Amino acid sequence: MNYCLTRRQAIASMACTCAIPFATAQSSFPNKPLKVIVPQPPGGGFDFVGRMLGERLGKQLEQSIVVENRPGSGTLVGTDLVAKATPDGYTMLVGSVSNMALNMGLYANLPYDSLRDFELVGLASSYSYTLIARKDFPFASLKDLIAFAKANPGKLSYASGGNGSGQHVLAAALWYLAGVELIHVPYRGAQAAYQDLLGGRVDVFFDLAPTARVQVDAGNVRALATSGANRNTMHPDVPTLIETGVTGNAGLELESWFGLFVPSKTPVGVLQKLRAELAKVIEAPELVAMFSKAGGRSLALSVEQANTLIKRDVERWKKLIKAMGIKPE
Repeated sequence: MNYCLTRRQAIASMACTCAIPFATAQSSFPNKPLKVIVPQPPGGGFDFVGRMLGERLGKQLEQSIVVENRPGSGTLVGTDLVAKATPDGYTMLVGSVSNMALNMGLYANLPYDSLRDFELVGLASSYSYTLIARKDFPFASLKDLIAFAKANPGKLSYASGGNGSGQHVLAAALWYLAGVELIHVPYRGAQAAYQDLLGGRVDVFFDLAPTARVQVDAGNVRALATSGANRNTMHPDVPTLIETGVTGNAGLELESWFGLFVPSKTPVGVLQKLRAELAKVIEAPELVAMFSKAGGRSLALSVEQANTLIKRDVERWKKLIKAMGIKPE
């Protein structure tokens, strides 16, 4: 009896001893530099948000944060790297509707599962898309475009920054739901697409509102619609896709949200600390103003609200992409 008691006590003591370093690691977090992985090259929306958040979150945590660009296969390389990283809170990912939602429908053998392999730290901002047309486009509205396309299948063309990009998927969903056929012309990035749009060699192009705004304000292109649930403040006179009514009851809308994620199984204490400090960063008036100036809007969502949004977009776009038969290559 005494032996059993002693043995139980020893096991309990070992368990407590093992738990001490684990608890200490959580309470002292972070005690070394952290990394934010950007799954695309420098200069785009992923990179902008990653650097804005990384710099400010590092100050909140009183620890340096290195922003590391890890592009490849669209957004797959960097995203998968974080999915398989040690779940200790020191490696974070810039996640967007692109790599966290659209990819779930685009790839038959995606190496990660957005809902299973990641925990949300927080969503920071979102950007709508603007459908723009070449300067001499003969139709003044999206309704007119759709009417012509129905009567003339395959006569109009639309650009994108590449197969499987948000620009491609959103446009393809619009034509699919409206019941029309336009020719897709994929480019290697938005810059090349703009060259042909401005040159009149392609008819329309969906791009993130901040980038499109520059060309709209310069009079180089015409805005036909925006993709958010509400009108974009940069284009207050431009209707949303929902307002145009061209997709009927489908109610097509898409905003490209951005935020930080960590691998699943990250310790609860570490995750709570990251969430609390990132929330302070996102709510800071300075950052809200910077996102607004860049054409986006700050997202003041609870973790529960944000997770609901992410799950909704994953399920909705996964189903729609498969119905349309869109492939990334």
